[in-house]
Amino acid sequence: MFLSPPEPDTQDPLSPEQERVLRKVRRFSSVSILIMVLGLASVFGVIAYRMLRAKSVSPGEITATLPKGAHIVSTAVSGDLLVLTLDIGGTVEIRTFHLATLAPAGRLRFAAEP
Repeated sequence: MFLSPPEPDTQDPLSPEQERVLRKVRRFSSVSILIMVLGLASVFGVIAYRMLRAKSVSPGEITATLPKGAHIVSTAVSGDLLVLTLDIGGTVEIRTFHLATLAPAGRLRFAAEP
């Protein structure tokens, strides 16, 4: 059951000290609510900013150039990387590319010891 507020004619008037405490509590709660609203607005603002800035780039049609005389030995996909194994004039080289953008991620060359 909910309690109903007392009738206005039966309510005792507040003393000046009680009114001061009531104003202070209202001010503190107003400041607290304002800080909470600003915090939530900043969190939602950051989320919206990141969602708008995150553009999914579709690679479309890309032509990758290889060194002269290079042959692709094998290809593989590992996680979010495309791995190419190349034979360049008798030496083996592994090149990796990001799958989302096909941007070069790294290069590993192998050479024989003299």
